[in-house]
Amino acid sequence: MLVFDPPRAIGWRPGTETGDGELEFGGWCWRYDPVPLGPGETEVTLTYDWSAVPPFIREYLRFPPFGPEHLINSLHHLAELAAPASRA
Repeated sequence: MLVFDPPRAIGWRPGTETGDGELEFGGWCWRYDPVPLGPGETEVTLTYDWSAVPPFIREYLRFPPFGPEHLINSLHHLAELAAPASRA
């Protein structure tokens, strides 16, 4: 975890488990910075940084590895997770 400061920021480095149970990080990170705007409304800045990806990974992965729609989907998913559960 890079940053965990609820409700102001959360950031992490995605990793992959190696065969021996260790985590290996590729050099990229995700970060959400929410700012409350009023009741039920929050502005979120999403940062996706791949500047620390080493050359050997860049040789077989093209960066950015996905289009802007993936980042938008990430924000939509965050909104779904943050929304209060509907009451029955």
